Amino acid sequence: MAQSGIHAFLEMLADAGVEYLFGNPGTTELPLSDALVDHPRIRYILGLQEVPVMAMADGYAMASRRIGVVNLHISCGLGNAMGMLYNACREGTPLLVTAGQQDQRLKFQEPILWGDMVSVARPWTKCSVEVDRVEALPAAMRLAVQTALAPPTGPVFLALPLDVQLADATGLDLAPAGSLDTRVRPPLAAIRAAAEALAAARNPAILVGSRVQEADAVAELVAVAERLGAPVFSEPGHSHGRLAFPADNPLYAQTIPLWAPEIAERLSEFDVLLVAGTDLLREYVRHGDAPAIPRSTRLIHLDDSQREIGKNYVVEVGVLGDAKCGLAELAEQLDEQMSAQQRRQAEERGEARRARHREIQTKLRETIARRRDDRPMPGGVLMESLSRILPADVAVVEEAVTTTNSTFQRLGALRNTDGYFGHRGWALGWGLGCATGVQLAWPDRPVLAMLGEGAAMYGIQGLWSAARYGLPVTYVICNNAQYQILKAGAAGFGLPAASSGKFVGMDLTGPEIDMVALATALGVRAERVSEPEELADKVAQSLAASDGPRLFDVPIERSLSGPG
Repeated sequence: MAQSGIHAFLEMLADAGVEYLFGNPGTTELPLSDALVDHPRIRYILGLQEVPVMAMADGYAMASRRIGVVNLHISCGLGNAMGMLYNACREGTPLLVTAGQQDQRLKFQEPILWGDMVSVARPWTKCSVEVDRVEALPAAMRLAVQTALAPPTGPVFLALPLDVQLADATGLDLAPAGSLDTRVRPPLAAIRAAAEALAAARNPAILVGSRVQEADAVAELVAVAERLGAPVFSEPGHSHGRLAFPADNPLYAQTIPLWAPEIAERLSEFDVLLVAGTDLLREYVRHGDAPAIPRSTRLIHLDDSQREIGKNYVVEVGVLGDAKCGLAELAEQLDEQMSAQQRRQAEERGEARRARHREIQTKLRETIARRRDDRPMPGGVLMESLSRILPADVAVVEEAVTTTNSTFQRLGALRNTDGYFGHRGWALGWGLGCATGVQLAWPDRPVLAMLGEGAAMYGIQGLWSAARYGLPVTYVICNNAQYQILKAGAAGFGLPAASSGKFVGMDLTGPEIDMVALATALGVRAERVSEPEELADKVAQSLAASDGPRLFDVPIERSLSGPG
């Protein structure tokens, strides 16, 4: 029986377990839109612009641990989505990104909207191709899906010309890509060498990143840390992808700083550093020639990304393979290799770290408490107030770096690790749509999005999608009416005008954005809340409800300040 290319495309997606297709349609996507009418297995999630479309698919894929599927309009739609594609690339999110293309018979006329999308998408994808005939579609689909899901995971791109979408074919092999077991065990010799170096270390530490969480290896990481009595640092930045170590574990040492001199100072006491599931390192701004990792520190790097091991720093032991398998076997090897004296030393190190952890948390709470009566409320007061009402199973999406400041983690308020989503690519507009996608993946879990008003405006259309599909996301806008991170950065550079408190293009005033009116216009119930206790009560009620999205616009202090 003859079948059109676009119907074959949807059948393969459905057979691969795809439930949602995120998109914003145009002329070159009309065959897809038509085929999705009353489709029995795939639900189309409409976004009003490509930024929230891509961000929703990104959040859905990260939470569900399944491939996210996106359909964009031709060249202009792909162009609108490129910032979010960059985020997905940096995150390693498995996305199948598709876009319609003009009929190939018009190609050499360079018709309206046509463009070389394959070349545009290639730098930020693992695979970027245009399907040139319907008979090639099944093989292209299998290649794309398997490539996206193979470690290190990441987005792929397929351009689908109109003639391929509409062409009929018979006898196509529409079997989806086969299941792929990605748990590749690291070489035992490398694990033994790593265990030997760690067991003999005078003062070891651990630096972890998102790929530990994505490999479901948090428990195994905890076991290694506790055997060594070693502090565990998250990758640099106040927002750092997925949470790879329990924030309420006393060995959690929070994040390392952004700047190389401060990173080196923080890590200078450690003789051996175990690095797992992170890029070592992606620095933000250059601060001199001295390396972020002290030259005296010996490095052990475990990762499923061969490209990251030894890329920027020479490692003593490189361990290539799955983090869950690797950390589990590393814990076993430590049990075998550590002497009684080494175990006692590890216990002493661990107890010292636990005491230091308690001291840091106490000082942070005291710092925040001293400013609790300030209005507009400081960011730390906002975060501490919400930290007391977070449900144990909450999912938190953060895109308000200068306000959130890793405060939930630093206070030990996050009682699960899989529900944390922080910005990695830093292309703005991601958080609002990401939270919507997370809620689609986890309909039974409360979802809290902590957003800056500037970042939210890049993807504000995503509120309409949350309202349309009745998704009970709670959005908190941390509103200081400015691009505060840029002001802090300019001051950090020592720029002359910034040093005297003068800025151009960084204040969102004259007029200020009425976030409540904007959200209401997009179908989301919204209100402005200025008091921390009232905010905590209302956010708690919203997280417990299931009657659609809510937005709280919270005015916060506008001066550059610390955690309080």
